[in-house]
Amino acid sequence: MKRSSTVARGGVVRGGAVRRVVLAAVSVALVAGCTAQAAGTGSGTAGPSGSASAQPSASESASASPSASESASASPDASPTDDGKAPSSSPAFPTPEPSGSASDGAPASPVLMKDGDENEQVRELQARLRQLKHFGRAPTGFYGSMTARSVKSFQKKQGLTGTGSVDETTWQRLLGASRKPTADELKPSTTNALDTPAPACMTGRVLCISKESRTLAWMIDGKVVSSMDVRFGSENTPTREGTFSVGWKAREWTSTIYHTPMPYAMFFSGGQAVHYSSDFAARGYAGASHGCVNVRDRAKLAVLFDQVKVGDKVVVHW
Repeated sequence: MKRSSTVARGGVVRGGAVRRVVLAAVSVALVAGCTAQAAGTGSGTAGPSGSASAQPSASESASASPSASESASASPDASPTDDGKAPSSSPAFPTPEPSGSASDGAPASPVLMKDGDENEQVRELQARLRQLKHFGRAPTGFYGSMTARSVKSFQKKQGLTGTGSVDETTWQRLLGASRKPTADELKPSTTNALDTPAPACMTGRVLCISKESRTLAWMIDGKVVSSMDVRFGSENTPTREGTFSVGWKAREWTSTIYHTPMPYAMFFSGGQAVHYSSDFAARGYAGASHGCVNVRDRAKLAVLFDQVKVGDKVVVHW
């Protein structure tokens, strides 16, 4: 009996130890099940056995998206989950192209000048384009539609894309194809480009007047000294064409026929003269003279008046 009670007591002890081991194993299993659920991406609840519920449906997986903090904390070398699967990677977003890059990844040539700009570089651009016959007016320094068309014309001739804007490539091509503009080319005295001088204008001291370009060029031995805009008589009172000479001059004169002022008059054919016209200065080409050659730049004509001598040649041509 003593031996039996000892065995019984020993059996009780051994039985208690076994129960403790079993309970510890169950606790470990439950803890492992909670950890797996917390690490999962679904929001399922525990089933009757205490394990995580089934994976979410396809529609739920499609609609679910990781939060900003989860995406930020995910790393490519994260440890696999308890089920042995690798963690899902963060969604890949396209890397934006750097500013100023072309779609093929090559750096785009930066735009230097475009429609709406107004500065001295635009004036130089226009002067250089004018040298190459792509721009037909005096430089203004303002980049408008006419300048854009001229740039596009130059680009196409150079085999470049005709954008109408000046990028670095276009500017370098233009610099290579033209020369540095002179002061008169940058700020010419005439709105219109000078016409090719008539042969009679190429020798001596000449007031070379073109009806085609509506300009007067003061030339000495074939070289243009100065130039200015002019206008002519109407269809009923045309300005005579031909080769003449300055017969006489008058700093202040009033027409005896029309009773209008004719400052800085230089007469070359009867009553027809080169002189300043306030009407031309005010109305431009909307008006006409009675046969004289009108000049609208009084200051420039005043300088010319002092240079021209009686007997100097006057050529009026188309």
